[in-house]
Amino acid sequence: MKFSFLIVMLLTYGFGQAQDIEINASKKAKINNIISLFKQKNFDAISAIINYPLKRENPIPAIKNPKEFKQRSHEIFDQRLLNLIAGSKTEQWSEVGWRGIMLDNGAVWIDSDEGKITAINYQSPFEKKLKQTLIQQQKDYVHSSLKLFKNPVYTIRTEKYLIRVDELANGKYRYASWKIGNKENAQPDIIINNGELEFGGSGGNHVITFTNRNYTYKIYRNIIAEKNAPDITLDVEKDNQKILSQRGTLIAN
Repeated sequence: MKFSFLIVMLLTYGFGQAQDIEINASKKAKINNIISLFKQKNFDAISAIINYPLKRENPIPAIKNPKEFKQRSHEIFDQRLLNLIAGSKTEQWSEVGWRGIMLDNGAVWIDSDEGKITAINYQSPFEKKLKQTLIQQQKDYVHSSLKLFKNPVYTIRTEKYLIRVDELANGKYRYASWKIGNKENAQPDIIINNGELEFGGSGGNHVITFTNRNYTYKIYRNIIAEKNAPDITLDVEKDNQKILSQRGTLIAN
C-alpha cells in the first residue's frame, strides 16, 4: 500500500465514511469564522486557530507554532487552496464523529469543539517540490545500501537502536537499524526489505511487520492510544516468542 499523504491523513482521522450529523449553529459560526479569515487572508488570526504541531507530508517537517506558521503559510496555501476555503459554504463542511469537521472530502479538518484547524490534507506545488528536494537530500546522506527508496516513512529512536523505515518502489517496506550512537550514513547492522503494512481498527493504528529467517520485527505506530503511550513500539520475536520490546520516539528528519 502506498504510504501517501492521503494515507497519513487517514492514519490520523480514520477510514470511516462521513456520518450524517447535522452541524449546529455554534459549529457553523466557527466554520464561518474560518471562511471569513481566509477571505481576508488574515494569517495572523489564522495562526491562532491552528492545533499545533500542524503535520506535513514526511519528510517535510511539521509546523510547530504560530510564528513558524506565519513564516511558512505560503508553502501550504497557494491560490487554489485559498479559493477553496474562502469560497466554501457551510454545506460543504461535514461532521465526521470524533474525527472532527472536514471540508469537502477532507481538504481541511477542524476540531468539532474549539473550531481549530487540525489538518490540511492538501499539497501545494511548492510542497511537492520541497518534498522531492528533502527526499533527495536523505538519499544523498544515507549509507549506500539504503539510497534506493520511494518514500521515507519513519526514523525512530529506541533505548538501544536507531531505526529507519522506508517505502520501496514495489510497495514493500524496508527496515534498517543501527546501535544507538551511529548515524544513518553508517553501514546498518540489519536491513530487511519485505515489510508489510497492516491497519488495526478505524483509528489509524497500524503495524509494519518484517521477517528475517526465524526472526520477526514489528513496528507498531500508536496513534490512538492510552495517555503516555509511545509513538512507536518495537517488538522482536524469535520462533514466535517475543524476545524484545522497546518504546520508540519518532525523530523529525
